[in-house]
Amino acid sequence: MRIVAGTHRGTVLADVGAGDTAAHLRPTTDRVRESLFNVLQGGRFGDSINGVTVLDLFAGTGALGLEALSRGASHVTFVENGRVAQKLIRANIAKLRRQADTKLISADAMQLPAGTACGLVFLDPPYGHALGAKALASAKAAGWIAPGALIVWEENTAQIAPPGFSTRDQRRYGDSWVTFLEANQ
Repeated sequence: MRIVAGTHRGTVLADVGAGDTAAHLRPTTDRVRESLFNVLQGGRFGDSINGVTVLDLFAGTGALGLEALSRGASHVTFVENGRVAQKLIRANIAKLRRQADTKLISADAMQLPAGTACGLVFLDPPYGHALGAKALASAKAAGWIAPGALIVWEENTAQIAPPGFSTRDQRRYGDSWVTFLEANQ
């Protein structure tokens, strides 16, 4: 796994490993991440990354948030409750020397503390557990999602926009579906 583009282009991120350690982590592949960011920076959603604050829910390795930082995001807050994943996120942040531009919150994505509104949200919950809509509701209630924010939701099926959000686009990448939502005003 590596950073695809931007100031940290080509930097290899900490390895997930194999066996039990990797069993619960499913990092977004470089190819899917590259396609996803091409959509984000293609103009359809305006300037959705440059200077934007980002929330990375179910952050895993932190690759999505770190890719956004590399491409010009101003700050990323990672939310992850798994110890192995937290260790990987810390290692990846350190490798890129981006401690000043990041924050790691050890919390359940369905029980978030109050936060600062973000303009871009990555949502990559464990597939098939119906956690995405609950996490979005929690993030919105806690003040993490700005009006008009763009949400990038990766799942194994296409998702229907929950109340308070509108679907902007959906794309399939292999076994993954990416649904682009906008937070209603």
